[in-house]
Amino acid sequence: MLRLIQKWIQVGVIEEGRLLVSETGTGQGQTISPLLANIYLHYVLDEWYENEVKPRLRGEVHEIRFADDAVLCFQYKEDAEKVMEVLPKRFAKYGLTLHPEKTRLVELGRYAEENAKRQGKKPCTLDFLGLTHICARSRKGKFTVHVRTMKKRFRRGLTAIAEWCQENRHMPVDEQQKTLNAKLRGHYQYYGRPTNYRSIWRFFREVLHTWRKWLSRRTRGNGMTWEKYAAILRKHPLLLPRIVHPWRSAESHA
Repeated sequence: MLRLIQKWIQVGVIEEGRLLVSETGTGQGQTISPLLANIYLHYVLDEWYENEVKPRLRGEVHEIRFADDAVLCFQYKEDAEKVMEVLPKRFAKYGLTLHPEKTRLVELGRYAEENAKRQGKKPCTLDFLGLTHICARSRKGKFTVHVRTMKKRFRRGLTAIAEWCQENRHMPVDEQQKTLNAKLRGHYQYYGRPTNYRSIWRFFREVLHTWRKWLSRRTRGNGMTWEKYAAILRKHPLLLPRIVHPWRSAESHA
């Protein structure tokens, strides 16, 4: 098994017709990378955090990790500062380093908004797994966390759709509709969460404009009018935004 893993690591990746072989670590995009990351970080971070860190801290603590992205939650600021001090040493012991731009202390909780306003600042937000987490209040005035699609992921998704529309603008309209609906469905299935409805509606509207733009460039004549485009949409509608993960489902994963 170790021999097979070693061969997998050393095989390299082909990028733009060139073979790239990394001397350390695993190649980005290799399917072996997240598997090895999960095995390695289970011992380096998860077990250490559960068995050695938790008993030494004053308040309640939690860990949420997905592959090599993790959020460590603390009830008290002093606990967070203690772990922040020893975490780089723990990782360095196993040849790992923390990303300097992504590793930071963030106040996120029921008192974060009040404390930020008292200091004349905006409350901090947290980007994790493509979603920006924001401190907010429910309609009843209770603390809650709202999510928005990360700006970077939002732009990246629109750029990918624009490139696809440009490359495939001469395909039959019904085939374009099927592919675009599949892309929209995938977007809604991930980002269609409570409190994120505005973001997915905005994404949908941008896709509408993008599709019209590239359908207009199928010929060198006059551009497509909104009346003609509306007729196409009546016959080949794009999938409307919807919340895929209701509050009950969201709470079960909290």
